[in-house]
Amino acid sequence: MKNVKDNLFILFQHMVPQHLLSRLVGRIADCTNPWVKNTFIRWFAKKYQINMTEAREPIATNYPSFNAFFTRELKDDARPVCNTPGAVVSPADGAISQLGAIEHGRVFQAKSRGYGLSTLLGGDQERATQFINGNFATIYLSPRDYHRVHMPLTGTLTHTTYVPGDLFSVNQTTAEGVEQLFARNERLIAYFDTEHGPMAMILVGAMIVAGIETVWGGQEAPRLKKPIHTPFNNQTAEPVVLEKGAEMGRFKLGSTVILLFANNRINWDDQLQACSPVRLGESIASPATTPTSAD
Repeated sequence: MKNVKDNLFILFQHMVPQHLLSRLVGRIADCTNPWVKNTFIRWFAKKYQINMTEAREPIATNYPSFNAFFTRELKDDARPVCNTPGAVVSPADGAISQLGAIEHGRVFQAKSRGYGLSTLLGGDQERATQFINGNFATIYLSPRDYHRVHMPLTGTLTHTTYVPGDLFSVNQTTAEGVEQLFARNERLIAYFDTEHGPMAMILVGAMIVAGIETVWGGQEAPRLKKPIHTPFNNQTAEPVVLEKGAEMGRFKLGSTVILLFANNRINWDDQLQACSPVRLGESIASPATTPTSAD
C-alpha cells in the first residue's frame, strides 16, 4: 500500500502545474488580510506544533503575513553557535537527507539514485572541478523547522548562480522516486571562500516554495527562465563577508540546503547519518586531519 501511495504522489508531482501552484500559494502566503493570514497561521502552527517560545515575536498572529510568520526570527540565544576553532556548523534546523563523499563526480541522492556534480551546479564544469572527490551534505527543512539559513563558517561570497528548474516536493519519497531531484529543481548556488577552501551552498526550491531570498540580494527566486550568473569579485565593490552563524538567506516555505566542500578539507562528524536531526549552530564537521597545501 505504501508503494502505491508513493507512486501516486510522484505521479501527481509530474502532472500538477508546479510553478503556477507555487506562485498562487506564494500570493496567499504574502496576503496581509487579517482573516486570511491568521486563519492560515493558526492552522499551520497547530498542525506542525510550532514552538513560538523561541521566536523573537512569540505571538503568531502578530506577524503581518504568513510568510513573515514562516520566516520568523529567533531570539538571540535560541541557537548557540559552536565556537570550536575550525568547526563547521549546521546552516539550518532540519535533518540530514544524505551526506558523504562526492565520488566519480556524482552526489548520492537516495537508494540507487544520484546526480552529476556539474549538473547540480548548473553545468558549470570549472566550478564543479573544485569539489571533485570532496564532501557533500544535504539538509532537509521540514515545515515545522526554522526557515532562515545561516553560514556554516565564515566566508567571502565570490559568485552566485540562479538555475531555473522544476518544483518537485523535496522529501524522502521524492528523493527515492524522482531522478536527479535536486539537480532539476529551481535553485540558487552561492560560492564562498572560507578557511577550509571553497564552499558552495545550494538553496533548492520546491513545490509551493514561494521564494528564496539572500541577505545581500533580496529575492533571488523565482526569476527569469534562464541561468543568471552574478560575480562578487569586483575589486571596486564592497566584499560580502558573512561570519559563522550569520544569516545568509531564507526560504518562503520549506526546502533543502546542500553543502559542498573540496577534497580533504573537512570530515563530517561520525554520529551523522541519513535522517540524523540537526540544529542550527551545532557542529557537523571538523577540519580534515591532513589539509591540502593550497586552495
